[in-house]
Amino acid sequence: MSFLPITKKEIESLGWDYVDIIIVSGDAYVDHPSFGHAVIGRVLEKNDFRVAIIPQPNWRDDLRDFKKLGQPRLFFGVSAGVMDSMVNHYTALKRKRSDDAYTPGAEAGYRPDYATIVYSNILKEIYPQTPIILGGIEASMRRNAHYDYWSDSLKPSILLDSKADMLVYGMGEKTIVEIAQRLDKGEKISQIKDIYQTGFISKEIPNNDNWKTIELPSYEDCLKSKTKQATSILQIEKTSNKIIGERLVQKHGEGYVIINPFNPNFSSTDLDNSFDLPYERKPHPKYIKRGKITAFEMIKFSVNIHRGCFGGCSFCTIAAHQGKQIISRSENSILKEIDLIAKDQEFKGYLSDLGAPSANMYKMKGIDLKLCQNCSKPSCIFPKICNNLNFDHKPLLDLYQKVRALPYIKKAFVGSGLRYDLFIGIDKEKEKKYHTREYFETVFQHHISGRLKVAPEHTEDRILNLMRKPSFNQFISLKHLFDDLNKKHNLKQQLIPYFISSHPLCTLKDMQSLAQKTKQLGYRLEQVQDFTPTPMTISTEMYYTGIDIMTKEKIFIEKTLEGKRKQNQAFFWYKKQ
Repeated sequence: MSFLPITKKEIESLGWDYVDIIIVSGDAYVDHPSFGHAVIGRVLEKNDFRVAIIPQPNWRDDLRDFKKLGQPRLFFGVSAGVMDSMVNHYTALKRKRSDDAYTPGAEAGYRPDYATIVYSNILKEIYPQTPIILGGIEASMRRNAHYDYWSDSLKPSILLDSKADMLVYGMGEKTIVEIAQRLDKGEKISQIKDIYQTGFISKEIPNNDNWKTIELPSYEDCLKSKTKQATSILQIEKTSNKIIGERLVQKHGEGYVIINPFNPNFSSTDLDNSFDLPYERKPHPKYIKRGKITAFEMIKFSVNIHRGCFGGCSFCTIAAHQGKQIISRSENSILKEIDLIAKDQEFKGYLSDLGAPSANMYKMKGIDLKLCQNCSKPSCIFPKICNNLNFDHKPLLDLYQKVRALPYIKKAFVGSGLRYDLFIGIDKEKEKKYHTREYFETVFQHHISGRLKVAPEHTEDRILNLMRKPSFNQFISLKHLFDDLNKKHNLKQQLIPYFISSHPLCTLKDMQSLAQKTKQLGYRLEQVQDFTPTPMTISTEMYYTGIDIMTKEKIFIEKTLEGKRKQNQAFFWYKKQ
């Protein structure tokens, strides 16, 4: 095994006289399946393409970093990195962050604001004839007209400002390989209009008999009408939630932004194949002297067991990026990765996480998949668990048991968030059928480190309904069960709840109520997350429009920095200001 090349010297050492694809990333190069540039690079390599990476190029000098590897034969792939660059750079109060978890030594300043746009424009200037394909979360969540919190403006699709030829949204392994293969066969990027999970600009709407087409309100209409923007985002969500979605078109000026549907054919085998590639599972050696990469240190002994989430939280981007459907890895693939982790000299027998976007959705799906085909509901569990959902926790219990049985595993923690509404308040029949009580007791006994972190997000039901989260009464039931288990097993484990302030509809009075209710439960809370409007979530569009997207009613939005601070401070009632 070896790293993908990042220098001219490394390319020459491989005996290459050309490179097919160059990936430009806002993150440092970590060759690990948790980092998008590594996954895409390895997938393309597996399909016999020569791939190089330019990590964190300097955009402020003579641009030599963008030129050092020359011109790729097929295309440049451009990504801001694992995070949206603006979320990476700024707090919810728009303060500049002093560190960057995706840079060696956590040093800030190694990527620009709106990194995808900056990189793409530079490359288009230097190599005007070479196709540029965008990817990553920044491109994915900015694929249509969207509200940008940091400029406080409605921005067009990132395709326009970036001048890129195409974008790939979501998990793009199959998509990027198909693009590369078709370009390799001589097709021009302008001719490729029928690949799942791609977006591009077109003068007219291309014919396609395979997909139903829905036209969204134009960017110009959305600029004039916040109601139309709300309608647009709601339609995007509905389409993203379907197994078989529609093609979306949105007029921008004289042309159209075309967004093709999610690929319904991505399977567990495909996911296994992505994780089973020959990653070095560490940062590139060039970073050794610069310090550790915090994001890698956090996940290097963790294992991701599935993609997707059917929780439907209105403030979350997971479903719009990964899809609502759960794509699970096989047990063999997971156990194989754990075996690789165990070979690391620094590994001491403790897995930091055996999880996913929501840790307890492994292998869950519809009972009758025909009913799921065109279901556009954002959540399978809110306001109640869908009758067609098989939420059996037995596959997870079996997996946990096999991991615990491994001789080199001392403890496998579940560090990802649990959806406790999948095992709290379940009737006795389903509790037994779907092994929900057994699941939680197993996690309590074997898979937490003394502290279990959960996210009720708020205490007030009117706000929780807007968030699409369960009633706070369910958290109280969880706490009672947790306390009972502590007594049963003679333990002193802690249940740590996380909350959000300044979410749409939330007032200072609501936060004061939250503080009072949690105080009554005996909590001196440690952390509250001030709501950050991130591109293309339902909550963000409610923040921008000032309306409940579902009911079209006006709602309270806290937009002042002082108001946000007060909401946050109410949370910490026990601290002297």
